[in-house]
Amino acid sequence: MRRLALAIAFAAALPAALAAPPTGREIIGDVGRIVAPNGVQENFKLHVNGIDQWVYTRGQDRKNPVLLFLHGGPASPSAPTMWMYQRPLEEYFTVVNYDQRGAGKTYLENDPEQVRPTLNVQQFVDDAVKIAQEISKRYGKRKVILVGHSWGTVVGMRAALARPDLFHAYVGIGQVISMLDNEKVSFDFAMARARKENNQQAIKELESIAPYPGDTPITRERIVTERTWAQHYGGLAAYRGDFAYYFNAPLLSPEYDEQAVQAIDKGSLLTLERVLNEWLQVDFKPVKSFPIPVVMFMGRHDYTTPSAPTAAWLAKVKAPYKRGVWFENASHLVQFEEPGKTLVSLLEYVRPLARD
Repeated sequence: MRRLALAIAFAAALPAALAAPPTGREIIGDVGRIVAPNGVQENFKLHVNGIDQWVYTRGQDRKNPVLLFLHGGPASPSAPTMWMYQRPLEEYFTVVNYDQRGAGKTYLENDPEQVRPTLNVQQFVDDAVKIAQEISKRYGKRKVILVGHSWGTVVGMRAALARPDLFHAYVGIGQVISMLDNEKVSFDFAMARARKENNQQAIKELESIAPYPGDTPITRERIVTERTWAQHYGGLAAYRGDFAYYFNAPLLSPEYDEQAVQAIDKGSLLTLERVLNEWLQVDFKPVKSFPIPVVMFMGRHDYTTPSAPTAAWLAKVKAPYKRGVWFENASHLVQFEEPGKTLVSLLEYVRPLARD
């Protein structure tokens, strides 16, 4: 009888012992699962301006303000990296990310050759406006908070200027004010650091594109040379010359499978070749007044989209409310480098502006 009981016990335990351990994706997905009764967690496609675009919504309480996040890149989706920092924000905001046209799962959802001719800044702005309208309806909100990061700040600023009635406030993280100014500041930083350290390889490569940006056409190759050394000296991630942790993060994303991860680079190449020249012409310096509250999160060590031009613009612009927040231990990836301060700053300076 005792032997029978032991046999039964071992037999019951056998399936669990033989089962494969959960993957990193599965563990992260389970930890981050929204279980609050009034919460929301949904991934869905919206048909926006001729194509399907993937949307990801997460929040602990549907009563919270909606925050619409515009990712950078171009075509560098935030959905596969949001697990790194976003969960605490979801206690106070309903956070909506979407893969812009040409990016991530939206890239996979549509024929790239049909999307290619539509890849221009104004189209991205039109998409952001439409998605803001759709999610406002879906979640019963009069307005949403608009947040842009890096390339997303170009789209976000233009969307806020075009349709201020849709937004409580605009938050720029790694804000682009003038691309040409940014490129010069970034180049000067990299060259100064290279000379300080007598890095002959860096000096030689940077001198090969000087004067930068100058009057020579700004090609992808020249940008890569400049960015390689600016980022080597911490211009993308503070105190880091290696930022693989950020680019490897999608491998653990609950939202992305391997095919979607591989689509990130494909979408980036497709989009950059179409928007590069237009992107380099971006200049918000002539904007002297802003129609809604504006808050800028600025990494002290950001030399991807340098913070100095943003601080100078913010000091002069007129707005119903404005605030600049410096992140002393961050570079360009502010929300990943200082997630705690990101949350506190959103709660202190932004959430009170969202009154429905």
